[in-house]
Amino acid sequence: MEQSHVSALQLKHAGIERKIHEELSRPMPDLAMVQALKKQKLRLKEAITHV
Repeated sequence: MEQSHVSALQLKHAGIERKIHEELSRPMPDLAMVQALKKQKLRLKEAITHV
């Protein structure tokens, strides 16, 4: 159970990383969106390390 939870969190983390990369590669990236995504990514990373 715990391993599947960690795996799900890691998949979400990777998805957010991909969204950040996609947004930053645009000609006019939405920096507010990037900042919000980075905060989500950090929360997920913290959740992964505390499981």
